[in-house]
Amino acid sequence: MTVAQTPSGRTAVRSSARDLAQIAVFAALIAALTLPGTIPVGIGVPITLQTLGVMLAGAILGARKGALAVTVYVALGLAGLPILAGATGGLAVLVGPTGGYLVGFILGALVIGWLAERLTPRLQFWTLLIATSVGGILAVYLVGIPWLTAVTGMPIWAAIATGSLPFLVGDAIKAVIAALVAAGVHRAWPGLIAEKSWPWRRSRAAAPSTETAATDIG
Repeated sequence: MTVAQTPSGRTAVRSSARDLAQIAVFAALIAALTLPGTIPVGIGVPITLQTLGVMLAGAILGARKGALAVTVYVALGLAGLPILAGATGGLAVLVGPTGGYLVGFILGALVIGWLAERLTPRLQFWTLLIATSVGGILAVYLVGIPWLTAVTGMPIWAAIATGSLPFLVGDAIKAVIAALVAAGVHRAWPGLIAEKSWPWRRSRAAAPSTETAATDIG
């Protein structure tokens, strides 16, 4: 009996260890992409390569592991490690103009992974580009810009003009690069992301079962 249970237990432990390793690797990747430095644009929100790492985490690992990888990176930075933009760290960053973008990174990876899981098995460049653009740009801006408005007191239109437009071209290039890399990774190692159904497809699939059960009871 012990022998029969061992393979299953080993598989579970191996899978858990692999997940933790992937999360750690991508958290380190995001930190490494911050090292080349920043390009200041005069509003306290510098241009960095962080977003590329966030996009890669979501597009390659999926929603859960991708968001966890970004969360680990953000948590380590807020704990004081100088791995955030401009080699900064600490809780003070969270209440600054970049704080919203850090929170948006987590949401962005979650959205990218959620979309990627539902684009399988067609994880090709164009479908992944949709995921990286929606999650890596739109979702991050939806959190970062209102946060910038709240911290600096500037009107929302000014925050959009200064907190998104200077980064838009660069983020679009990062989305393309992330989609290209992720598509190549999924071709080489299929199965990294488990396929999941769109919510409306699950609803349609459940409907016949309910009707069948009603018919059987009748």
